[in-house]
Amino acid sequence: MSDRRDGFARYEEVSGDYLEQRSLEKKAGWVLLWALGVGAVISGDYFGWNFGLAVGGFWGLAVATFAMAIMYICMVFSIAELSTALPYAGGFYSFVRNALGPTWGFVCGVTDTIEYVVTPAVIVVGIGGLLKTLVYGTGGEAPLLFTFGSWFLAYGLFVWINIRGVELTLKVGLVVTALAAAVLVVFYVSAIATGSFDSDLLFNIPATEGHTSEGLPFGLHGIFSALPFAIWFYLAIEQLPLAAEESHDVVRDMPRALLLGILTLLALSIFTLVLNTGVGGGALVMGKSEAPLADGFQAVFGSGATTTVLTLIALTGLVASFHTIIYAYGRVLFSLSRAGYFPRWISVVNRHRTPQRALLLGAGVGLGCATVLHFFATKAVGAALLNMAVFGAVISYLLVMVSFIVLRFRRPELDRPYRSPLGIPGAALGAVLSLVALFACFANQEFRPAVIGTAIFLVLCMIYYLAYSRSRLVAQAPEEEIALVTRGERELSGEGEAGA
Repeated sequence: MSDRRDGFARYEEVSGDYLEQRSLEKKAGWVLLWALGVGAVISGDYFGWNFGLAVGGFWGLAVATFAMAIMYICMVFSIAELSTALPYAGGFYSFVRNALGPTWGFVCGVTDTIEYVVTPAVIVVGIGGLLKTLVYGTGGEAPLLFTFGSWFLAYGLFVWINIRGVELTLKVGLVVTALAAAVLVVFYVSAIATGSFDSDLLFNIPATEGHTSEGLPFGLHGIFSALPFAIWFYLAIEQLPLAAEESHDVVRDMPRALLLGILTLLALSIFTLVLNTGVGGGALVMGKSEAPLADGFQAVFGSGATTTVLTLIALTGLVASFHTIIYAYGRVLFSLSRAGYFPRWISVVNRHRTPQRALLLGAGVGLGCATVLHFFATKAVGAALLNMAVFGAVISYLLVMVSFIVLRFRRPELDRPYRSPLGIPGAALGAVLSLVALFACFANQEFRPAVIGTAIFLVLCMIYYLAYSRSRLVAQAPEEEIALVTRGERELSGEGEAGA
C-alpha cells in the first residue's frame, strides 16, 4: 500500500503489467470521431424527442430545444478545450477529477455511467417499437417474446462488433451514421415535396384548463417539462472525449469533430422538430408515438411497400446511436475500473484491445433496466428510461462546466492547444442551464420514480466509494497520475490545496 493521498483518497502502486493489460489502440481520425459523436445522438431525431410534445406542446418543446441547444454549444466549446488539455479515456471524469478532486471525479464518473448505460436501453426500446410497427402496424400489440427478442438480438450483435475491435466499431459507426442522416434528409424533402407537411398540425394539442394558446397548451410549465426531451436531440455528443486515447491526433481532431458534430445536430433538430411534428396526426399523435419517424413516413407515403422499406432503413438511426453509445459505456466503465473506482477486473482488455468485460456488463445492466421498467413503469418505458439518462447526464454537465471554470483559475499554466472562444462566461451559462434541466427531470410526475431510483443508485455508489474504493485507487492510471503530479507540485510551491 502506498502512502500517497489526495483528500479522502489513498493510492496503491501497480506493476507495469497492470497498465499493459488495460491499454487501447489509436485508430480514430476526425471523420470517424465526427461519426462517433453524431451517430451517438442521431437516434434522438428518430425517437424520444417527441414525448416533449405531449408535455409542452409545439412551442413548449421548441423553446426548450432552443435553451438546450445553447447549453450544448457552451458545453461543446468547453470540453473541446479540456479534451486537448487532458486527453484521457476518462473524458468528463478526468476533467472533474483534475479540477475538483477524486470524490467529485467519482460522482461525475457514476453519472456518466448512468447516462451511457441507460441510453442504449432507451434506444433498444425504440428499436423494438420500430420493429413492432413494421410487423404489427401502427398501434399494434406485439407479444413479449417479440419485444424481448428484439432487445437481446440488438445488444448481442452490436456488443459483439464493439468487442471485435475499435477500428471495426468506428467504421461501422461511420456507415450507419451516414445512412441515418440520409434517411432523415429523405424524410425532410419528402414531407415538403409531397405537400404532407401542414403547419396547422403543429398546434393541434388542445389547450388545458387555464391556458388559451394551442402552441403552449400547458403554459410556461410545459417548457420546463419539455427540457429533458429537448436534450434528446443532443444527448451523448459529449462522449467524444472518451475516445481521446484512441485518437491519432487528439489536439487537432477532437475540437474539429466536436464543433462539426454539434453544427450537424443543430440543423437536424430544427428540421425534425418542425417537419416530423407537422405530418400525419400532428403534435397530438406524434407526442405519444413510439416510432415518430416511422409514423411520419407512413403519413407521407401511405402504408405501402415504400413506407415499409423506408421504415426498415430508418432503423439505421437507432442502430447508429445504439452502436456508438455501447462504445461509450465500455470506455467509461473501463477508465473508472482502471483507476480503481470500480472493481479492477472490469477494465482488462481482450486480444482486440477492447474492454470486453465492461461491454458485456453494461449490456446486462441496460437490458435489466429496460425489462424492469417494461413491467413496472406507468408510462412509456422509453420515456421513463430517457429521464433516467438525462438525469445522469445533466449532473455531469454541471460538474464539467464548473470544472472548466476552476481549471481556468487554478491551472492557468495548463497547456491548452485549443481554447474555447466562449471562455468562462460560456461555461457559466452552460452550468446554469444544466441546473435548470436537472430540476426539470422531476417535472413529470409519472417519471419521478425512475429518476428517484437513479438517484438512489448514485447514493449506493457513493457508499461503495467511501467504504471501499477510495482507499484502493491506482496511482498510475493516466487520469490519476496527472492529477497527483499537479497536486504535488502545488504542495511544493506552498499552495497545498486538499482534494475534495
